Amino acid sequence: MPAQLTDILDSAPLNAFHKKLLIYSSGGPFLDGYVLSIVGIALVQATPQLNLSLTWQGLIGASALIGIILGGFFGGVFTDKYGRHILYTIDLIAIGVSSIAQFWVESAMSLFVWRLILGISVGADYPIATSLLAEFTPKKYRGPFIGFILAMWFVGAAVAYVVGEWMLGIGPDGWRWMLASAALPTAIFMFMRRGTPESPRWLLKNGRYAEANSVLTMVCGKHDQVIDVDEESNAQNVGVSALFKAGYGPRMIFITIFWSCAIIPLFAVYAFCPTIFEALGLTERAGTSGSSVIMVLFLLGTVISLLVINKLGRRLLLLHSFFWSGLALLFLGIYHDSSPYVIMLFFSAYAIFTGGAQTLQFVYPNELFPTEIRASAVGLASSLSRFGAAIGTYLVPVAIADLGIGTTMIIAAAITGVGFLVSWKMAPETRHHSLEDAACLSKTVEI
Repeated sequence: MPAQLTDILDSAPLNAFHKKLLIYSSGGPFLDGYVLSIVGIALVQATPQLNLSLTWQGLIGASALIGIILGGFFGGVFTDKYGRHILYTIDLIAIGVSSIAQFWVESAMSLFVWRLILGISVGADYPIATSLLAEFTPKKYRGPFIGFILAMWFVGAAVAYVVGEWMLGIGPDGWRWMLASAALPTAIFMFMRRGTPESPRWLLKNGRYAEANSVLTMVCGKHDQVIDVDEESNAQNVGVSALFKAGYGPRMIFITIFWSCAIIPLFAVYAFCPTIFEALGLTERAGTSGSSVIMVLFLLGTVISLLVINKLGRRLLLLHSFFWSGLALLFLGIYHDSSPYVIMLFFSAYAIFTGGAQTLQFVYPNELFPTEIRASAVGLASSLSRFGAAIGTYLVPVAIADLGIGTTMIIAAAITGVGFLVSWKMAPETRHHSLEDAACLSKTVEI
């Protein structure tokens, strides 16, 4: 009797392959946090050397983010069409080349272009790596594993700050070494990813049964031969253009709104933490120290969410995250003239409680869409959410100057509140479902 692919993968014991794949797949988010964070330090030296105007500083700072918007979408489409394995390495080659190329730039335009290419390559890795990880990981570990790679964004950002501060002291060309330094972790991840097999779910979906069985044998050991597709794979093929017509529109709307509401305040706080602390009345030294503490707490929040994601479930974790982080932002707005200790307390609460919403940004889209459009859905959602993040980040200094810090924090709380309401109405619970059942529209997903 033929075995079901879902049963084999979901019930497989956790082994060395799964653990290695988790580390390999975290490379994209790590590099994202690294390249987006280190440019801010690099611009301290690059601005006078390249005679960068304020406009060019803003464009160069945002160039990688713009690239991520493009890379997320197209990376998802190509991944669903050509497979996860091929692009799993190609995108890292592009990241390495564009990182090294920044060392020799002599103009604002060339730096902008190379960082744009860098962002496209980083953005493409999100749908590739998360889809591959979701499609291999046993059901029990799927949520924590996918959430873990988001936590690596904060690790990459923290490493970037350490490397950037150190390289500022090596001379006037330190900024060139900073920007090129991303090539080193890229090369390490590329070396580790060699030999990673194609997703058996994608192979089976495309009728490549022998290859799917070969991969399953390598990963899971002996098993009954899979000679037919699972229920999800028998479903009608849908492409990105037909995604909404196929019935997945409401899920995409939910993913896009909750993802946007989670990262708009996050990106704004992360990018302008010292500025916000200064506006809240903290001294420059206290603001710098406070910023470092908050960055550590962001990471702590994601780690805590990984520990409770299976106990609380996806839906309850998301609701608690939005509610308590939004309340912290609201109190920051109301009590913005309080003592530094009170301000740090509210900021710390936001950093910790937002971890749940951040972690679920990769978990939900990988669980709620079928194999044939999983990567495309992740890429589209990440691209759409980045539009809001870019706009929000751009408006933060303007809002602080024109509206005041109190009103700015209340607006951030309102955005988080929208995320809570949408999640209350639309967020499903998928922790007990197989990947196929969670993605299949004909199945009842617990709410």
